[in-house]
Amino acid sequence: MSRLDCLQLRCNLLARLIPAKAHRGAPCRHPSIHAGTYAAFMVRAQCDGKRAVTLMNDRTDVFVVGGGPSGLALAIAARLKGMNVVVADGAAPPIDKTCGEGMMPETQAALRSLGVQIDPCDGIRFKGMRFVQEGASVCANFPQGQGLGLARPLLHEKIIARAEECGVQLLWKTPVTGMDTEGVQARGRNIRARWIVGADGLGSRVRRWGGLEPAHGSTLRFANRRHYRIAPWADCVEIHWGERAQAYVTPVAPNEVSVVIIGERSKDAEFHNALETLPELRLRLQGAELNGSERGAVTSSRSLKDVQRGNVALLGDASGSVDAITGEGLRLAFRQAFALADAMEAGSLEKYQREHRELQKRPLLMAKLMVHLGGHRLLRRRVIQSFARKPELFRKLLSFHVGEGTPAELLSTGAALGWQLLAA
Repeated sequence: MSRLDCLQLRCNLLARLIPAKAHRGAPCRHPSIHAGTYAAFMVRAQCDGKRAVTLMNDRTDVFVVGGGPSGLALAIAARLKGMNVVVADGAAPPIDKTCGEGMMPETQAALRSLGVQIDPCDGIRFKGMRFVQEGASVCANFPQGQGLGLARPLLHEKIIARAEECGVQLLWKTPVTGMDTEGVQARGRNIRARWIVGADGLGSRVRRWGGLEPAHGSTLRFANRRHYRIAPWADCVEIHWGERAQAYVTPVAPNEVSVVIIGERSKDAEFHNALETLPELRLRLQGAELNGSERGAVTSSRSLKDVQRGNVALLGDASGSVDAITGEGLRLAFRQAFALADAMEAGSLEKYQREHRELQKRPLLMAKLMVHLGGHRLLRRRVIQSFARKPELFRKLLSFHVGEGTPAELLSTGAALGWQLLAA
């Protein structure tokens, strides 16, 4: 009998000796040890020189497919409510992703609510946002707080650390290969779960298995990201607008910036093509050394009719997404995670469906506005020039973008901008 088989037999015997009872309200730092917890407990053993992970009894309250920030946020939120949680991902951490790596003040507040610790020396703080169009630019600070530029792998490591501290069971290099109403299949075993959450990205298999496709109102664009070794030249995130592409620049370290190019076509998002239409950014990056390899991805704005069915729910990009140019992906996913944990605690996912729809409204509107500007050069030039003449209009737009303004204030800002365009 192998060492792994011995460990499994030992834990099965222990599980029989411990009375099974409902597990509710266990403190985050000290999960209670009983048969219900063994249902999601991992046994780690050396097997053929590799680390093996086995779920004992194959039962848990919540099974999350996808170990990115959104799935981990839900796992932490559910664990804080006393639920046993297992997270599985086919990749090994930390997981990188092509994103702008800038977090708005509200995103950081969500991380604090989860107990994720961000050290003051981690990343770089920024005060607001700047639009740059050839011949014009405008800048505004956030109405409250500061943003934070932080490399995605480091953010992922910090959220993983918090999940482990809370007792979330993490199964890395464990792809989920199937699902039914009772649970999932992973590593050739059936794992039963009361709630199944798909946090597995744009191409979500859980969405397909759960019969929650198709999406509607979908737009697809292409993105590439590079890190440059160069001191940040601004205390804000910059969005540079070119003829067929946009670039957003985020400071992520004292000597490093993250640059993401987004275009309608894949060739529009190639750096050598895009920088030809972004003269100020090209000049800034001239001679700067690359740090790491270039990463590519797709980004989209889309919504789903339903994000839950029965005991299955979708979260983050799997549940619909907003274009990366908004910088809203993480904030939206974290807010969804809180809403979903509340719904699971209440015993019904219908409330999550309603809250999810409300949470998406503002980011989808901002994505639509910004993508529209990106596709209309003359309109964009006039809009940015108008913002430069009346910076308070840009401040109001940014305030709405980060959740501080109301729809009525956005309408009044739009009306004032319209007058500026007519007078130009």
